[in-house]
Amino acid sequence: MFLEQKGNKKNRKGWIEVVCGSMFSGKTEELIRRLRRAQYANQQVQIFKPTVDSRYHQENVVSHNKNAIQSKAVSSSNDILELSNNIEVIGVDEAQFFDEHLPEVCMKLANNGIRVIVAGLDMDFKGKPFGPIPNLMAVAEFVSKVHAICLGCGDLAQFSHRKTKEDGLVLLGETQEYEPLCRKCFQNAVKNDAKQL
Repeated sequence: MFLEQKGNKKNRKGWIEVVCGSMFSGKTEELIRRLRRAQYANQQVQIFKPTVDSRYHQENVVSHNKNAIQSKAVSSSNDILELSNNIEVIGVDEAQFFDEHLPEVCMKLANNGIRVIVAGLDMDFKGKPFGPIPNLMAVAEFVSKVHAICLGCGDLAQFSHRKTKEDGLVLLGETQEYEPLCRKCFQNAVKNDAKQL
């Protein structure tokens, strides 16, 4: 589906790919799959994640299925620019936790002939657009929206319902804290949450 180019940096075309969706939809699995293909093609690959994401490992990107790939944890999107010399493919996981400059950073990388693959939540636990992901989707050449399975009814899920009473925007969690829900089940869960307040 995606061309994987190698060769002179001046002649390489860069682009941005975004993989987004709810919790437990396979975003990180898809990111790792694409990056492994690039590595198999002997391309120079570097993967980044935000330092805030230390659920499974301080450095490596790890999926819920425990599939892992070596990465570098950074505190800001500008760090990605500084650490991207002689790289052909850049991966960014948990992109929703990065600052608002991430789309600009990805544009600069793509303009310099680098393939940029970004994965992250497109909506927060309230069902609102999350961090820099909406702006990244606007400037990307390719956007893949992946879905989980709704734990309420078995349909496709695109919402990440928070099961705890924590109301801060960032709460790293797993199945104890979050569940994927379809639109109807998410609306019902939000109504039930409001009744319990």
